[in-house]
Formats: sequence, C-alpha cells, structure tokens
Amino acid sequence: LYYDDAAPGPRPGILVVHEWWGLNDYAQQRARRLAEEGYVAFAADMYGQGRTTEHPSEAGQFAQAVMKDFPAARARFEAALDLLREDPHVDPEHLAAIGYCFGGGVVLNMARVGVDLDAVVSFHGSLNAVVQAQPGDVKATLLVCHGGADPMAGSELVTGFLDEMERLKADCIFMVFGGAKHSFTNPGADENGKKFDLPLAYNKEADQKSWQDMLKFFEEIFD
Repeated sequence: LYYDDAAPGPRPGILVVHEWWGLNDYAQQRARRLAEEGYVAFAADMYGQGRTTEHPSEAGQFAQAVMKDFPAARARFEAALDLLREDPHVDPEHLAAIGYCFGGGVVLNMARVGVDLDAVVSFHGSLNAVVQAQPGDVKATLLVCHGGADPMAGSELVTGFLDEMERLKADCIFMVFGGAKHSFTNPGADENGKKFDLPLAYNKEADQKSWQDMLKFFEEIFD
C-alpha cells in the first residue's frame, strides 16, 4: 500500500494488478508513482503467497490458473479492493483499478461482472472475456491503452472487444499507440523479448503518453 502521508484528507484509491510475472518490483513501482500523484495505491497479489517468476511458461501457468477459477479470482480481487477501501487515507466513494498485460485482463473482466469501481484502466491487457456480460453490467468507465503492433491482441481480438463494448453499452475509451508492441510500458520488456523470443518491447513514448492519458482520465472521473 502506497500513499503520501503529507497529502491532506482522504483521496481516491487505485488497485494495481501485475503482469503475468507476478507482483514484482515493476508493479510496485507503478503503485508508488500513483502515490506520488496524490492517490492511494494498493499493489494486489493475484497469485497469492508472493509468487513470482521470470519464465513465461510458468507465468502462463500461473495466469491460466487464476482465470480458470474466476470466482476465486474475483474473491481475491474484491478482498484487495476491500482493504484499499477501508484504509483511512482513502475516499471509499472514489475507487479505480489498473492492470498490465495479465492484470489488464483481470481488471477488464472485473469490470464486466460489475465490481464496484468508478474506473478501470488496462495497459496492453488481454481483451478476452472470461464471463459473458450483459448490457448494464459494466458500471465502471474504461480506458484501454493498446499497442498497435501487439500480435498478442491482433485486429480480430480488438474488433471483437469493441463490438462487445458496444453491445454492453459500456463507456469505453480505446486508445491505440502506433508501433507499440506487447508490454510497451515495461522497461524490462526488451530483455525478456530477446531472452524468450517473445514479441515484447518497451516503447518510451507510448509508456509516457499512456500514463499521462491515465492521469487525465482519473482527473475527469474523480472531479
């Protein structure tokens, strides 16, 4: 849990969900940056027991296990959200969640089932629906930051997602960052991409722009 103890009064709380590598330093750094912007941020552990990995095969197994048992995933997510909501530094009426890659898919699916959030932001996240939502189920306003050159979420998935959002009558902003590949916000993506022959690449411009877009989005949501 990260917050600026010099900031006055309760402020919006933001739940941060990690990439498929687990709750590592990267996810915690993002939570710290949100605290520096005046929010209270809680970096949740969706795998439990602090499990992390540096190998994609194990990361994939961890991620699939979570999404395969979605009721348990939702319970863990909502437990983390409750901890954030109950913190005395947090305004419990103003809550959001952000996620990266696997975490992006988590927060989008939590929005699909109507978890009590004002806003959800996905960075290069999975667009697949784990559950079939109905019109009116999505209560949060969504911001999806997508890499235009991300082969892990190609044009068919994007089209399907946008069609789904239209069918659900969801309030969704979908932003495409041209030339950005998967994991474009993570400075360690280049090394992992080369090491494991994966289409991962850091894109400094897309990283900085998407972060600023998120901050502006939150200002509008929490105004």
